[in-house]
Amino acid sequence: MRKKIILRGNPKEIDNLKGLLINSKESMPEICPESQTLNLWQIKDVQNKYECTEEEAMEVLEEALCNEATIDQIRFAIDFHAEELGLDKK
Repeated sequence: MRKKIILRGNPKEIDNLKGLLINSKESMPEICPESQTLNLWQIKDVQNKYECTEEEAMEVLEEALCNEATIDQIRFAIDFHAEELGLDKK
């Protein structure tokens, strides 16, 4: 199973990390700039509202974000904003 992680750093730190990944002779994870990461949900978003462990909070997030209603709403919003921009549907 592949895992994804989020890194936080200033532009110089991110450039340094990219350089290390690109120039390494070891097997390294790929850089995926096509992913939207501006509004990520975190364990603390659940723990701010509920008394729970980190594991329980992660389970809540995974269930909430993979919920069919959530996915349907995101697809609706993508269509809405794409149409608002006048983009042609494939």
